[in-house]
Amino acid sequence: MKSNTDKQSHPATWVPTLYFAEGIPFVATATVSVLMYKSLKLTDAQIAFYTSFVMWPWTLKPLWGPLLEMFKTKKHFVIATQFIGGIAFGLLALSLPLTGFLRYSLAMFAIIAFNSATHDIAADGVYINTLSPNDQAKYVGWQGAFYKLAKVMSQGLLVCIAGKLEITIGVTKAWMVMMGVFGGILLCLSFYHSKMLPVGGASDSVKSLNDAFKTFWDVVKTFFEKKNILRGIAFIILFRTAEGQLTKIVPLFMRAARENGGLGMLTSDIGIAYGIFGVTAFILGSIAGGYFVAKRGLKKSIFVLCLIFNIPDAVYAYLAFTVPTNFAIVCGAITIEWFGYGFGFVGVILFVMQQIAPGKYKMAHYAFATAVMNLGFMLPSMISGFISDYLGYKNFFLWVMVATIPSFLVAWLVPFKEVDVEKTA
Repeated sequence: MKSNTDKQSHPATWVPTLYFAEGIPFVATATVSVLMYKSLKLTDAQIAFYTSFVMWPWTLKPLWGPLLEMFKTKKHFVIATQFIGGIAFGLLALSLPLTGFLRYSLAMFAIIAFNSATHDIAADGVYINTLSPNDQAKYVGWQGAFYKLAKVMSQGLLVCIAGKLEITIGVTKAWMVMMGVFGGILLCLSFYHSKMLPVGGASDSVKSLNDAFKTFWDVVKTFFEKKNILRGIAFIILFRTAEGQLTKIVPLFMRAARENGGLGMLTSDIGIAYGIFGVTAFILGSIAGGYFVAKRGLKKSIFVLCLIFNIPDAVYAYLAFTVPTNFAIVCGAITIEWFGYGFGFVGVILFVMQQIAPGKYKMAHYAFATAVMNLGFMLPSMISGFISDYLGYKNFFLWVMVATIPSFLVAWLVPFKEVDVEKTA
């Protein structure tokens, strides 16, 4: 398949910004909200449960993903959801000073999650329908890098600013400003992509409700008819089991008082650690992982990617047992783990993109697979707070290392198509 971009829409002009836009609402819901609610005095168990519960739309998106194959264009849905997301973040900011802010803010996060999940389906549809397999492998590193850049800018720079503002203008106003910034970024990107984004393929012609149901059923049926689909599903669920538990607890561990087993870091210090060291490490890891797979092929690379993805999780056990006061040690640990995260995550994304998604309904099937993958992230996240409260931080991080074992098993056993299409010529 040839790339259908023209001179005005070279992948370099839209792949980075598209996945930066995809990352912003996900990170705000999954991670930044954790730090916000910590500052607003919720318990660790409450935070882990609530901020994971509102993420269900990323798992349920197959229910409406096929609809995006039926109407308008992929670009249309990308622009609309970015604009709506910007407005939703503004409303979230306005909800924070209200009495009963928790239920209002969680409701807004749920709306943002549904809108963002819809955006992800369309954005991935543009990517896989516009780029050739070789270009997919070439740009998957940049895709991952800018997705993570959104995470680290949000969890790093903006959290650092929020930490400073908490001191000067108060906790509530500080987080109102941050949620407003998220909204402003999405609004700006919606206008940019209205000019730069390729169409990403026209939708199927649907003339009646009966046609719509037939198309929906065909999307579902053909997904589960794919060869070795159940083993592929097991791979994309279990690959992220340990990561799902770490994501919620690590920032809480860093914020927790030292007498409670945490590192006692300020919000602003966490922002610096992620914003400078984390972003650099992840970008380098993601780009390196993309070129590593493009050269070797995914089948030959997958177990190595799994090793590099999981083993660096041990740095948090080290931090929990040593409880260092040296900020450089904490930053070094984050650098190691995030480089491995960026390098290894390329594997599961390319597996979904090129082993599961190909076929008549690339966008919808990619949405199905990434929703299943998110289930492997979300369910461990929901219970991680309870596990951490029960075990304590030291034993929790040891448990996470045990939880990496399923990832190694499925990486060793996962089947591949006979032709390794990811490998470049």
